[in-house]
Amino acid sequence: MSTVDLVMPKMGESIMEATILKWHKKPGDFVKMDETMLEIATDKVDSEVPSTAEGTITEILFKENDVVPVGKVIARISSGATSSVPVAAAEPIAKTSAPANMPTPVAAPISASNDNPSGGNNKFYSPLVLNIAGSEGVSMTELEKIAGTGNDGRITKKDILHYVANRKAGVQTVVAASPIVVEQAAAAAPSAPASVIGGNVEIIEMDRMRKMIADHMVRSKATSPHVTSFTEADVTNIVQWRNKIKSPFEKKYNSKITFTPIFIEAVVNAIRKYPLINSSLDGNQIIVKKDINIGMATALPTGNLIVPVIKNADTKNLFGLTKEVNLLADNARNNRLKPDDTQGGTFTMTNVGTFGSLMGTPIINQPQVAILAVGAIKKRPMVLETEHGDVIAIRHMMYLSLSYDHRIVDGSLGASFLTEIANELERFDSNREI
Repeated sequence: MSTVDLVMPKMGESIMEATILKWHKKPGDFVKMDETMLEIATDKVDSEVPSTAEGTITEILFKENDVVPVGKVIARISSGATSSVPVAAAEPIAKTSAPANMPTPVAAPISASNDNPSGGNNKFYSPLVLNIAGSEGVSMTELEKIAGTGNDGRITKKDILHYVANRKAGVQTVVAASPIVVEQAAAAAPSAPASVIGGNVEIIEMDRMRKMIADHMVRSKATSPHVTSFTEADVTNIVQWRNKIKSPFEKKYNSKITFTPIFIEAVVNAIRKYPLINSSLDGNQIIVKKDINIGMATALPTGNLIVPVIKNADTKNLFGLTKEVNLLADNARNNRLKPDDTQGGTFTMTNVGTFGSLMGTPIINQPQVAILAVGAIKKRPMVLETEHGDVIAIRHMMYLSLSYDHRIVDGSLGASFLTEIANELERFDSNREI
């Protein structure tokens, strides 16, 4: 008999740790190969982790709600296998999707070794905390003074983000090494009035995903000065073309074509002309992304949103985009997304028109610098200029809105990019072959 180590699996390029939600097994239980051992949660998805061996569980090293770094041994299984080499957990099966505007931390160095992520006070700092600290310019000295709320005073992601938000707002953060400051702050700060709930109400506790959405929305608004520009596009040619080819398209490709891949194609063409839109900000450095990875906000049956990402959208034709859009949307609605499906987005599009809205002011999906909202397509009387003079005609019109980070994107660039998307849509060839 040999012992197989089950380790916390790597679930994406920027994911450095995960929270254990629930153990399905306990020490002494027999487990089969690929049988679900536990459920974990990251910033992207909730997943089930399968066993990598068949045998008896001899040891479980972490409790529920513990935050565990990727690659850490979380359990040991006594197996009949001859190898005693630690085995990484198999790729987890996504169970619950994550919120739409989910920031991906940008890795940045800090004065602590990744091999031994601890400071001079012997605190342990996860790679995710170190990455956030590095990207926000938090020194190791500052990091050591932050009061952690995790196990054994460990600094969690929430702690470091709270510290960064307070520092940007000019609020002095209470640190572990200054108990006198705690007393002074407590004495100086006025007590918040107690919330009084009365009348005919229903109280609904926010689920974990809704709490994450709330956190990410607030953080995005605190990070980026948002500006929103609006325009409209005449999409009559697109509507007529889709009505004409949707049946032949489905017969030929066994896939339904929606407006989404057509909109994404226009976005990709506009990004080619205005590449600065496809970037992120790291301190004082603008990181222009060469890959064009388009995130598409997708509604879930729970009412929450997830943003699966179409990787290298600029390399796909309309059929390829259609196939990818349909696959990701179906997987999102049926909880089959993999963690990597929500990683690496460089620009996001959300279709508020799906719910009947004419336009919206979307919140940027950090660390991206812009997000496009497309509204409902409505028939309206419009003035058309012809060689014989102006005429009034019924046209299919759609509003578009672009929210952008004013630290990087000025109004001229934001408006020009948005206008180019509208022009791309209006130039659509209604005789296009499938």
